[in-house]
Amino acid sequence: MSAPTLPTTPAVPTAPTTPAAPTAPTTPAAPAAPAAPARDLPTPPRPNTSVGGPAPRRRRALRAHLGTLAGTAVLTVLLWRLGTGALLDGLRRIDGPTVLAALGIGLVTTVFSAWRWALVARGLRIRLPLSTAVADYYRALFLNAALPGGVLGDVHRAVRHGRGAGDLGRGVRAVVLERAAGQLALTGVGVAVLLTMPSPVLAETRRLAPPAALALLGALAVTLALRMNRTPVRRARALRAALGEARAGLLSRRNLPGVALSSVVVLAGHLTMFVLAARVAGSAASVAALTPLAVLALLAMGLPLNVGGWGPREGVTAWAFGAAGLGADTGLGVAVVYGVLSLVASLPGAVVLVTRRHAVRYAGVSSDTATVSPASSAKQSAKESARPASSSFPFSADPSEGRPMTPEAV
Repeated sequence: MSAPTLPTTPAVPTAPTTPAAPTAPTTPAAPAAPAAPARDLPTPPRPNTSVGGPAPRRRRALRAHLGTLAGTAVLTVLLWRLGTGALLDGLRRIDGPTVLAALGIGLVTTVFSAWRWALVARGLRIRLPLSTAVADYYRALFLNAALPGGVLGDVHRAVRHGRGAGDLGRGVRAVVLERAAGQLALTGVGVAVLLTMPSPVLAETRRLAPPAALALLGALAVTLALRMNRTPVRRARALRAALGEARAGLLSRRNLPGVALSSVVVLAGHLTMFVLAARVAGSAASVAALTPLAVLALLAMGLPLNVGGWGPREGVTAWAFGAAGLGADTGLGVAVVYGVLSLVASLPGAVVLVTRRHAVRYAGVSSDTATVSPASSAKQSAKESARPASSSFPFSADPSEGRPMTPEAV
């Protein structure tokens, strides 16, 4: 009779209600696992933002290389067509008094250029002592003469001064305005000289002036067209900001006299250096005859197609001397001697560069030795002893060590 009771136990098939466990599959529906990849979704756009970054750098590098190649090509053609006789003869004539005269002229032009820079920086409300400005300007001149492009020294002093002042944008704009003041003075005086002073180049200059003006207007139109993609409000705001800074840095009642005086003195120094180079190269032309030629050479130096300032200056000077009946080979020699004397005048910048580098290195070494104390060394040794043995291998290093990280380090 107990046997029939056994079938009642199969009522336990209520266990099949455990198929409610299929509700467990509903738990995967909770996107707990997919939630982790959702964090990684913002990371894919990073490559897209970085794609446009290297492009401007590549374009700038391409322009720099093209300028270097153009300057080298100009020098190669000149040496091939005119030879090296007048050039080497002019270099052999550079003696001690000539070097001292170049250093003196360079001192005057550098001090007044640095004073102009300090005035512009003061107009933009950036502090720049005159002694610091002179040292930085000397170093910039040396880097301009020693490196391709002819502007890397100015870029270096702009970035360094901007970072030191805590405002990189204003530091860069101060250098841009300072260089613009020098170019405006050179352009104004150059146009007045070339159109008024009698010289054999006057007819050629008048003939070339209309095409040059048209080319300048075309370049200006292209620049304006490229900037038309900005909204009018943004364009107007940028223009007002630029004009306001130019007015404060260059045209204010406090800065304008000093900026104008320094620009005139600097231009006079460059013209004097050119006359000195002409005398060293063997040219007996008068100062009145050399002044228009010097202005043309200085204007050519502003073209970004050079190797440390070499290239267009030599080509334009050779052409100008040939047009003036003074000999193209003599013009090439004068331009080369001028370049050498300019490099000599910038040599104090090399001293500034080496001195500051040693000072920074010494300061870094002294600060490192000063920060080492028994407590810190004990703490460091305790940290090293607490670090696992596998950390001695490069692939298990801490991120702060700059070595590759593995999942265990992460």
